Amino acid sequence: MRRRLSCLLLLWSGSCLTFPALAVASNEGLQPYQLVRSLQLVQDRIAGGDHAALPMQGKLLELTDARLRKVATEDFREPRNFRALLVYGMSGGNPATLHNAISQLQLDERDKALAAGVIAYLEGDPGAALNAFAHVELDALPEDIFTFVALVKGSLLAREAPEAALALLDQVRLLAPGTLVEEAALRRSIAIAVTTSNADRFARASTQYVARFLHSPYASQFADTFVTGAVALDGAIGRDGLVDIVSMMDAERERVIWLRIARSAAIDGLSDLSAFAAARAKADAGESGGSDDPRTLLYSGLSSIAGEPVKELAEKLGKIDRNRLSPGDRMLLDAARAVTSEVVAPPSGIFAPAPAQEPEAPAKAASKQVVEAVSAEDAEDLPLVEGIMPEPAQSDVAPAPPVAAKPALPEKPDETDETIANMRRTIDRIDQLLGSAPL
Repeated sequence: MRRRLSCLLLLWSGSCLTFPALAVASNEGLQPYQLVRSLQLVQDRIAGGDHAALPMQGKLLELTDARLRKVATEDFREPRNFRALLVYGMSGGNPATLHNAISQLQLDERDKALAAGVIAYLEGDPGAALNAFAHVELDALPEDIFTFVALVKGSLLAREAPEAALALLDQVRLLAPGTLVEEAALRRSIAIAVTTSNADRFARASTQYVARFLHSPYASQFADTFVTGAVALDGAIGRDGLVDIVSMMDAERERVIWLRIARSAAIDGLSDLSAFAAARAKADAGESGGSDDPRTLLYSGLSSIAGEPVKELAEKLGKIDRNRLSPGDRMLLDAARAVTSEVVAPPSGIFAPAPAQEPEAPAKAASKQVVEAVSAEDAEDLPLVEGIMPEPAQSDVAPAPPVAAKPALPEKPDETDETIANMRRTIDRIDQLLGSAPL
């Protein structure tokens, strides 16, 4: 089995072109840089959508890790092997293997700082990583490691220096087209565009990602960032621009993206965007001959809270089959049903004096449940592929700007009418539910 895997490594790395040579291949005879290059080629194929290469990636990581643990210290004095060791770490390798090998080397100041930065990054210490990289002149690095270090440093600078981060990520994309490194750089550029409210950059980079990397294993993370940006930058992008990007996807992905935008917009209280996205999702489902998706009914119902009579909304929500919803959306549906049912239920004491202060515990509890359920569901929607380009320790995407609180309803002259008071409190609860839940 090991011999067979070694043959495939050589074949993919371009080091072997004839079958007789494959028969005598042995991974123990490969130099570290050859193994790491093979790993990179496999990961680049995965970034392009070749998910059949995923099992090979896991085996390659195992073989590379085992080989690097056996490499003699003098072998790492070869610059290509030393750089390959660092690239291995930044490509999802075992940090312990990296740390153990580097601890036995006598390095010059530049390589020592470079190694310290990579290790600090892998250990989740972004401050130490940036301090170490500050002593490295990136432009003087060989191209085989520059793109990886620039990607890492650009990711770490995303919050405190977004423009500098984008400049580094742009260099990565120019020097490593079609690779997993470019995919990661493009994806992180989109995240920075969201946090800096750069709608033009967001739209351009999103278009490029959909055109080139939609089938990457990390496309689910792009989708999450894209939905965040579509909601946060709605006014700046424009509906036509949003449609242009989403329409580049295949039918199923297009429908799912519209549904996610509808849900996020509804939770943020953006009823117009939620209704628009829900209508697009419904149209896509109709074109494919599918029946009404319960998620579409739920999100369109939430988007019409401000304008639709509450009794009709309650009836619409009551017809949704909650068993066809995800756990997070079930909580959202149950919470919406709970608050709307209070409006249509007959008042228990119309002449009873109104309480001095309306208790907020039920609404807060329901909102907390929705937040937890939706957050847990979103986490499950973003699976990481083991061993591919570890993400930076800090989040690339800052929280979306908070939605402004909705103005209170005007006071009515007759405050003795308990029915009207109950209606106001119910609408306030709905606003709390829609305004406090995250994407």
